[in-house]
Amino acid sequence: MRQLLDALGFGNFVVAGAAAALAAAASRAMALRPDPRIAVLAAAGTLTIYGLDRLRDAERDRRTSPLRTAFVERHRRAFAALTAAAAAVAVGAGWLAGPRTIAVAAGVAALGLAHRRIKHILVAKPIYLVLAWTAVAVALPWARDGAAREVARVTGVIALSVWANVILSNLKDAEGAAAYYGARRARRVALAACAAALALALAGPGEVRRFAGLPVLMALAVLGFRPSERYAAWVVDGALLLGAGIALVLPQA
Repeated sequence: MRQLLDALGFGNFVVAGAAAALAAAASRAMALRPDPRIAVLAAAGTLTIYGLDRLRDAERDRRTSPLRTAFVERHRRAFAALTAAAAAVAVGAGWLAGPRTIAVAAGVAALGLAHRRIKHILVAKPIYLVLAWTAVAVALPWARDGAAREVARVTGVIALSVWANVILSNLKDAEGAAAYYGARRARRVALAACAAALALALAGPGEVRRFAGLPVLMALAVLGFRPSERYAAWVVDGALLLGAGIALVLPQA
């Protein structure tokens, strides 16, 4: 069982699933019909960007994520093949989704490809990660269908929840502003972000209120935080996937 969970977490399948689920759930929250092309683009694009980062930055990752790095190195050929295949799928899904969607995806890809060079900067990492994840979840479906409603509220719920996720990831890696200001203060900020996200969700219409589980699950991840790689992969990132999944399966308001 642990080997399977490691493959899902360290193989980037959890974050890819979270990206697809967030895009689909955000579409519903914005009164849009979830588009399979957007979900595929979100998942395949995430697999591509995260896969490239793991392959290109193994030396640095060996210090912050030795278990994940060892997993990647044991399965390097399969990892490279998966990343290449995901890139091809992402290009195809983007082409089918249309030029506006491609423009958003290109911007996210540019941020992702710059990740290796700027992730060590104190305040840069949380900013561009929140921007990238929010763009995948909100801007991709919005670019596909401009009739979206409650865009600002949905953006706030997702951005604040992702911010809490990034804080915990930085604490696990002992880097960035979260590590600089200390674990206790960082966790308080993460909980405040979750509380703000929950308030935004509950104050919205029924479509948005279905997202209330996302900040709640992320808050639980903050409260139970452990600075381990498996906790980050299974619980911290898993909270995004499960929170979006709950928003998707709840009945229409």
